[in-house]
Amino acid sequence: MTDYSIGRVSRQSGVKIPTIRYYESIGLIPEPPRSNGGQRRYDDRHMEQLRFIRHGRDLGFGLDDLRTLQALSGTPEQSCEDVDAIARNQLLDVTRKIKALTALKVELRRMISQCQHGSVGECRVIKTLSDHALCQHGHNEN
Repeated sequence: MTDYSIGRVSRQSGVKIPTIRYYESIGLIPEPPRSNGGQRRYDDRHMEQLRFIRHGRDLGFGLDDLRTLQALSGTPEQSCEDVDAIARNQLLDVTRKIKALTALKVELRRMISQCQHGSVGECRVIKTLSDHALCQHGHNEN
């Protein structure tokens, strides 16, 4: 088993040091033992958990979902029905976000295309930002 400093585990996992400490404080990863000098000493299991969390965060999973997924991964004989449900919910959330971002993109393009490049006082972008009723798309609907 390898023994890592917090700096090394941070570099190798891609998780920043303050975030590692935060994950420890909320119990997402166990607090590591400390050396005689009081330095945190991480092992391969910590590294694996941090990489799991980092990849999950990159995919948009929330910390509560990741906590549940970590717990489920500790019971390999169990049905993966709960894991699938969490992943399906994440996919639905991502799909909703894509739809909202697409509406934002359309509205921003429309606002920009209506710009006459005149003065700020006549700027269509400023006017649209000041009056939501001038928007043509439901970009604020979730």
